Amino acid sequence: MIERQALAMKPTLTGERLRLVPLTASHADAMYASTTDPETRRLTGTHRTFTPAQITAWCESRAEQTDRLDLAVEDLASGAFLGELALTEVDPDNESAALRISLVPRARGRGAGPEAIRLLLDYAFGQVRLHRVWLEVFAFNDRARRAYERCGFRLEGRLRHAFHWAGERHDTLVMAALNEPPAGHG
Repeated sequence: MIERQALAMKPTLTGERLRLVPLTASHADAMYASTTDPETRRLTGTHRTFTPAQITAWCESRAEQTDRLDLAVEDLASGAFLGELALTEVDPDNESAALRISLVPRARGRGAGPEAIRLLLDYAFGQVRLHRVWLEVFAFNDRARRAYERCGFRLEGRLRHAFHWAGERHDTLVMAALNEPPAGHG
């Protein structure tokens, strides 16, 4: 049985180099800038465009969401916005949820993603009491796939030609991490 209150309370999680904090309107400007970056849009599969007002309203509404968890990724030293991540599609009956992450360009390839994911997985498994956290990643995004593997995600399947971008079709990989001891332990 999952702990639904752990989704509603919007924690602050602190790591070695970054902090995950509840996503609020204070992050809206940086998040809007991120949504206009062409590479961020490609890596997240974002076809839709947003206005600053839409992003602000979305950020403001995150605290009200009791069935998901949306957190901003901040640099621990400077407080700078590095991106956002979320637990979505929570399935209480099956103790499962989806993970989504998006980092600003300057944060990519510097270890922020794996650190943020590990912090969120620790919370998802320890506090929310999920058994499975899954995600989708585009097959062309090798850097993200390797980062997910370092965090305990394993490939579960391939959705062929599920993503269409700039006239090309790409496969989407489905990966998941389980709340269980690694093989050979316990």
